[in-house]
Amino acid sequence: MMETADLFAAVEDFPALTAGVDEVGRGPLCGDVVAAAVILDPAQPVIGLNDSKKLTEKRREALFDEICAKALAFCVARASVEEIDKLNILHASLLAMTRAVEGLQRQGQAVTPELVLVDGNRLPRWSYPARAIVKGDSKVAAIAAASILAKVVRDREMCELDVRYPGYGLAGHKGYPTKAHLEALRTLGVTPIHRRSYAPVRALLDGAQS
Repeated sequence: MMETADLFAAVEDFPALTAGVDEVGRGPLCGDVVAAAVILDPAQPVIGLNDSKKLTEKRREALFDEICAKALAFCVARASVEEIDKLNILHASLLAMTRAVEGLQRQGQAVTPELVLVDGNRLPRWSYPARAIVKGDSKVAAIAAASILAKVVRDREMCELDVRYPGYGLAGHKGYPTKAHLEALRTLGVTPIHRRSYAPVRALLDGAQS
């Protein structure tokens, strides 16, 4: 695996307080969408950063602790299932990202970034100087760090929800619409954590009412 210095060697020089932002959880049928914002410390590089999806769970967990220990500031935020159903997943994701940036802190003090780099092609409506970067989690170290924080937090929550709602396999598929998850929904029914605006869930609810 490439080290951080190699993976992001071509990235342009950004201001010192540049935050990377990413979200996890647009595709799943259940659970919150989780976003993270991270401002890395150039004096304390985190080696091995990459798009969270390209890392093993063990590596993500190790990097999670290192990012939290070394970052100048970070915040993990979310938009709830209710907000997803009310707003739609795109706007809920942008809301979660906004909350993550607004929640950035260093030693208990709020930190306002000089620039925000967002993974993807859409920016929230906010006052921060910002740029959207497609596949930013494999191009910008701070975005990669944010993707790791968001994924680890959400994956842990899915494991906790698996205990609360046994039989759905949430610890394995993390809420994504796998064959096993869809079958469990048909057999066990829709839970309070499922997104009612998502087509497979909505179809089951509509069928139950007809």
